[in-house]
Amino acid sequence: CKSKPEFLILTVCPTVTHSLKYFFTASSGVSNFPEFVGVALVDEVQIGHYDSNIKRVEPKNQDWIIKVIADDPEHFEWYNARCVGFQQFYKAELETLKQRFNQTGGVHMYQAIGGCEWDDENGEVNGNYQDAYDGEAWLLFDLKTLTWIALVPQAVITKHKWENDKTRLAYLQSYLTNDCIDWLKKYLDYGKSTLQRTVLPSVSLLQKSPSSPVSCHATGFYPDRGMLFWRRDGEELQDHMDKGEILPNHDGTFQTSVQLNVSSVKPEDWGKYECVFQLSGVKEDIVTKLDPAVIKTNNPGINTALVIGVVVGLLLLLAICITGVFIWRRNNNGFRPANTSETSFTEVVSPN
Repeated sequence: CKSKPEFLILTVCPTVTHSLKYFFTASSGVSNFPEFVGVALVDEVQIGHYDSNIKRVEPKNQDWIIKVIADDPEHFEWYNARCVGFQQFYKAELETLKQRFNQTGGVHMYQAIGGCEWDDENGEVNGNYQDAYDGEAWLLFDLKTLTWIALVPQAVITKHKWENDKTRLAYLQSYLTNDCIDWLKKYLDYGKSTLQRTVLPSVSLLQKSPSSPVSCHATGFYPDRGMLFWRRDGEELQDHMDKGEILPNHDGTFQTSVQLNVSSVKPEDWGKYECVFQLSGVKEDIVTKLDPAVIKTNNPGINTALVIGVVVGLLLLLAICITGVFIWRRNNNGFRPANTSETSFTEVVSPN
């Protein structure tokens, strides 16, 4: 496939690592929140949701996942059955940990993240599974050694318990390296027009005031594997920069920004700086020169002063015009002042 940088949506074949991830959360003591929630994502795009209130899997916002369900109803029923099982399992684990920590009340959460990754260039696959309790990493599954790594001392008991369950270990190994990868490839095939598209962003330079950092903002790109950075004379800067996170947009694309501190940059050196955006799978970079002429500002002080100046100028021009018209009409149409206080209104406005 060849890239066409002049188009917003490119027909390139990005060599990236794709992922299928599952997030599970069991909670207690949280009002107006389900006791169990499960979410599935492909390449960070949500495709399904389950919780203990609705008690079923619901596809999310993707037409292609509806087609997957229609073509393979058993696949959908498998998800429903597994989610019900996970709900019971993680609810029991949550109660076990509350007893282990001698906790009777309050808000508590047991979370798990699992899934697989596949590199579509070299075929490399990987799987992972990690648990957390009350926001602290708890257990980590090592797929290569088929062991659980206890990340806190209190997790050692659970580590030995799960490692002694050979059936559970064999299932995890098989699922993460086989079934999960097969399903990921299936989802990528069904959703290729969405999941495997490449969209370049629009890039803008923003600055609040002349003394503020210049922010390079890229928005509307897909996938989320993009890099944004400043460089000087062709070399990437390591200092004087503040990189932001990659955040989702409402339309499924992403945005990010990076700030450059220009307070110490001499005016004659601005031309040496440029903001660079790189997207995985796309050879051409988007390069934006540090040019004061293209910087957008939302400084209310500057805008207000400009508006006030324009308004005052217009009022002054209007006053001059009115005065000039009055004098012209007086000199050419017989306007004359009244001679006495007795002059009538009609005599003032009528020259004849």
